[in-house]
Amino acid sequence: MFHTYKNPVYEYKKSRDQNTSGPVHHPLVVVGAGPVGMAAAIDAAQQEIPTLILDEDNTVSVGSRAVCYSKRTLEIMNRLGCSQPMIERGVTWNLGKVFFRDQLVSSFNLLPEDGHKLPAFINLQQYYLEEYLVRRMDEFENLEIRWKNRVMAVETNADRVVLSIDTPDGPYQLSCDWLLVADGANSPVREFLGLESRGQWFHDRFLIADVVMKAEFPPERWFSFDPSYHPGRSTLLHRQPDDVWRLDFQLGWDADPEMEKKPENVIPRVRAMLGADIEFELEWCSVYTFRCRRMETFRHGRVFFVGDAAHQVSPFGARGANSGIQDTDNLIWKLKLVMTGKAPDRLLDSYSDERVYAADENIMNSTRATDFITPKSAVSHTFRDAVLELSCQQPFARDLINSGRLSDTAFLTESALTTPDSDRFGSDMVPGAAMLDAPVTGSQGSQWLIDLVGGRFTLLYFVDETATLSRSVLQDLEALGANRIPVKSLVIGGHGEPAAGVATVIDTQGLFRKRYDATEGTTYLIRPDQQVTARWRAFDITKIVAAIDSATANH
Repeated sequence: MFHTYKNPVYEYKKSRDQNTSGPVHHPLVVVGAGPVGMAAAIDAAQQEIPTLILDEDNTVSVGSRAVCYSKRTLEIMNRLGCSQPMIERGVTWNLGKVFFRDQLVSSFNLLPEDGHKLPAFINLQQYYLEEYLVRRMDEFENLEIRWKNRVMAVETNADRVVLSIDTPDGPYQLSCDWLLVADGANSPVREFLGLESRGQWFHDRFLIADVVMKAEFPPERWFSFDPSYHPGRSTLLHRQPDDVWRLDFQLGWDADPEMEKKPENVIPRVRAMLGADIEFELEWCSVYTFRCRRMETFRHGRVFFVGDAAHQVSPFGARGANSGIQDTDNLIWKLKLVMTGKAPDRLLDSYSDERVYAADENIMNSTRATDFITPKSAVSHTFRDAVLELSCQQPFARDLINSGRLSDTAFLTESALTTPDSDRFGSDMVPGAAMLDAPVTGSQGSQWLIDLVGGRFTLLYFVDETATLSRSVLQDLEALGANRIPVKSLVIGGHGEPAAGVATVIDTQGLFRKRYDATEGTTYLIRPDQQVTARWRAFDITKIVAAIDSATANH
């Protein structure tokens, strides 16, 4: 097969821990150097948590694997200092199209309006993302990665976790205060602890074929039901960097996986799809089945499960890697507060509560998409085909087509950490929603709101004219900065000049006002993971402090 990418080989080094007689202790250990594990490690290092990450391999992923990364994931990567190389190399896309028997029946734009720093989606091979994350990890003195370190056993205690590890130089042990498990869907650590992940297997098989070709197809998501080149089944086409295209072919449950991924069987399918005139080379093939399942809870004492180790979904909707990275985004700031004594241990329970809720939403959407794509009964198959037939003539039926609702962020409106609205608002920035971006102007010129918020609690305070800022509000903002859990304040003005003594930006295009339904005095409290946790029509420091206490389980 043709290869556009050469996997780097990272050097195994014997660690100092292997020269000691007993387990050396670390504050935080992450098992698994995939995208989710490395995102967790980088976030922890940025939060000044000394972090050790272990991986049994010494390279990045073999094959493109996860390729679609959502706007929310890019916002997280932006905060971690990793989004720029992803976007520079990745293929940006907002448009998706659905075809039935070669006829276009539906299309959608995931980001129809301007005024956002980051695109709706990019396509990027997982190996590139992992390579960028490795480079970013190398920038931290408080972050160490150990390649060719395979975890062989885990023992949990009330005050620590002990790990037994095998290396090319033999076994050793270490201990840690907290363990993050990001070792994949078949998590060995989960098995060591006797824990289960339960859910539903789907009786269908799909062929992934990454092909290298020069083609004029636009950078869009194309999903086809019952195309002429693959009758009775479905296909998916995505563009990736380096002229690599991801093609998915539904095969059916009776297909032989080993036979189907042989080049002599893959090439005819690809040629039928692309046409006889397009030259291509196979780069990578795989046949997969999929499951929708999760662990009952993602926290077990001092051990946290993230990503596929905690939950799995079908690939339709790009909910795997995206939801895993959002897991770590939810967890690390909470862990930092507990480790520094600023929040009680029960705050960490909210990681499981919130991310189980998000996993259930992902599983629901993934299951519905899979049921539509691969009907399980004659009745559901008849319904599916009737929807597709009707959609050719009736626009209302197009909303019923489900080729995979694309990954989004769960609204944590039921979270115990949010403060419910007491005032009336007309925007979607409800407590529990991920904040929206907006262009603003500050002392450094044109900026993006998303760059100014994240990593700590932030208060957004809107005034029509910055000159009207009262001395009492400025004093209260200063007091919030010295709070036990410090809050960064950002004044957003409809007009005016930067105010003295507080960070100020101007909503020059009026998009913050629109997206946040902001009027004079409107106040938003944003969590470190860029989730809205409370909002009010008027500034009230007593309510703000109470909301901070609620958001950190200090009430």
